[in-house]
Amino acid sequence: MTDQQMNNLGKTLWGIADQLRGAMNADDFRDYMLAFLFLRYLSDNYEAAARRELGGDWPTVEPGGNALQAFYDANPDDIEEFEDLMRRRVHYVIRPESLWSHIAELARQQSPELLTTLRKGFKYIEEESFGNNFAGLFSEINLDSEKLGKNQAERNKKLTTIVGKIAEGLSGFSTDSDLLGDAYEYLIGQFAAGSGKKAGEFYTPQQVSSVLSGIVALDSQDPALGYKKRLGSVLDMTSGSGSLLLNVRRTVEAHGGSIGKIYGQEKNITTYNLARMNMLLHGVKDTEFEIFHGDTLSNDWDIFKDENPARKPQFDAVVANPPFSLRWEPGEATAQDTRFKSYGVAPKSAADFAFLLHGFHYLSQEGTMAIILPHGVLFRGGAEERIRRKLLEDGYIDTIIGLPSNLFYSTGIPVAILVLKKCKKFGDVLVINASEHFGKKKRQNELRPGDITKILDTYRERREEAHYSRRVPLDEIAQNGYNLNITRYVSTDQAQEDIDLGSVHETLSAIEERIQAATAQHNGFLKELGLPPLP
Repeated sequence: MTDQQMNNLGKTLWGIADQLRGAMNADDFRDYMLAFLFLRYLSDNYEAAARRELGGDWPTVEPGGNALQAFYDANPDDIEEFEDLMRRRVHYVIRPESLWSHIAELARQQSPELLTTLRKGFKYIEEESFGNNFAGLFSEINLDSEKLGKNQAERNKKLTTIVGKIAEGLSGFSTDSDLLGDAYEYLIGQFAAGSGKKAGEFYTPQQVSSVLSGIVALDSQDPALGYKKRLGSVLDMTSGSGSLLLNVRRTVEAHGGSIGKIYGQEKNITTYNLARMNMLLHGVKDTEFEIFHGDTLSNDWDIFKDENPARKPQFDAVVANPPFSLRWEPGEATAQDTRFKSYGVAPKSAADFAFLLHGFHYLSQEGTMAIILPHGVLFRGGAEERIRRKLLEDGYIDTIIGLPSNLFYSTGIPVAILVLKKCKKFGDVLVINASEHFGKKKRQNELRPGDITKILDTYRERREEAHYSRRVPLDEIAQNGYNLNITRYVSTDQAQEDIDLGSVHETLSAIEERIQAATAQHNGFLKELGLPPLP
């Protein structure tokens, strides 16, 4: 897969979405578009696996025919055994009538059965295809919505057009899972661009994800040693569409390492379903990830509820882009919550430190946490100051990275990445001010490849550079009242050059003398011509 292929496919699919959504808002149409792309992936993967398993028994059919259906028709007594085999091989089953190739053929024929077939297919995938792992996967896709049409015939017609256009758009591209997975993320990004503040619920820009991923993939105690060979588990407690978790996985594998299980938690049901689809579309098996639908702040995931400290889950990497300064309602018992007991409770007006302390509580002793937060957490007083001070005194805040403004679709404010470790080696805090290093796009700023590399190289080497980075001693931070405002330690203002007033006076005097000489010469010429001199 090349970047050009990715861009071509992404633009083709986005063009279809832009053309077809009509009166439907972008968020609603996104769910239909991405669900069909997901079904295409599942079907292609399943048909390829079935062909391998059946070998010479795989039927030959005419173009537009359904080979799997032909096998079912010819071998009714073997269907149950075959499906059991497929569940062991690919962990799921797609019935012949629900395969994308069959759905696309129904659309091509403008069949009135398309809507009914899709409804049954989605229901089967949710309830039987993956066992209990994917209940409610298509819960946000309402095939009976009036947004598709006023009656079943109109809805069937609309779906026929959508499926037909997507099938036509995809026909010229490879069925490679990486390509379809990246196309999925491309579309998520495009839909996020039009979603305004809602985009913050499900999307972290890829270039920002790359910074967080690069940080947690490096050796925790001494990043200069390079990338980890093994990352056993990764948690994103506000996982959105899952793109940040997938970026961590790609980064580790790109540097020759391996990764264990991926864990995510997401409160929004639509985004939770996007994340589960996203994982499968990128070839992550259902046994290799676990995404939980629930509220991180109330800590309602069962895996976190065991009160025995010996069984407390611990993650080798924690990444997060939580909602900025979210209002929350801590209860009377919150102060005794093991996540917050040693540090204090974040104020009701801003849950930023509540998210941070949740992730940090479940970070392993040898792990790295990288979280995106608004700048306010660096200098606000009250409860946040007490939490910040305790984390600094305990030696857990390793690095602070200030990013440019307007990187996110959901907000234009500048944000910071906080890097925390329980195994911190260095006795200072590395402060990186990357706020001036970005490229401008039409509507957003972006971190360019060179900007990302500079941040990661500075972090890895713990390098100091004037107006960019500095290793700040803890006693200096203490003298500043534990205020971590980035510009207090690394200012991007360039010192003005000293002006030598004597030299400037001499230069101006010489210029004045040349002006007077030139004027006298010019007046001489005017006199010879009988013209009045210049004043």
